[in-house]
Amino acid sequence: MNESCRNIYQLARNVAGLTQIEAAERLNVSVRSLAHYESGNTTPHGDIVADMAEIYGTRWLGYEHLRLSTKLGKQVLPAIDITDIAKSVLVLQKESGDVENVKPCMIKIACDGNIDKHEEKRWDEVTKEVFEMAGAALSVVFSR
Repeated sequence: MNESCRNIYQLARNVAGLTQIEAAERLNVSVRSLAHYESGNTTPHGDIVADMAEIYGTRWLGYEHLRLSTKLGKQVLPAIDITDIAKSVLVLQKESGDVENVKPCMIKIACDGNIDKHEEKRWDEVTKEVFEMAGAALSVVFSR
């Protein structure tokens, strides 16, 4: 399992202020299973993670679980920072400005419905900015 995925379950439980024993009881899993999830020895099933997110009050946990523990999540989901809502809002504003700066190029390239060979490098730059803004927006949505 990815090293950064290793502690998201423990972090979420700590945010909820629950001990492993309390959390295990509410999740209807053994303390040993929960300890394995939190140490990274075992990846919990999506249904368990959904229950964790609900019980812990940590909506971001499901997203991070998918992003860090699945091949598809690693490929397509942007990183988020949920630690500071003020920072998340400021980063979103910055990223929004970056997208606004590439907007004319985005429109020019997309207008004909095709990305021509000579437009590919610039389109990659445009989509990079949009991807970063998506991550920033999700950081705001999931900030605690």
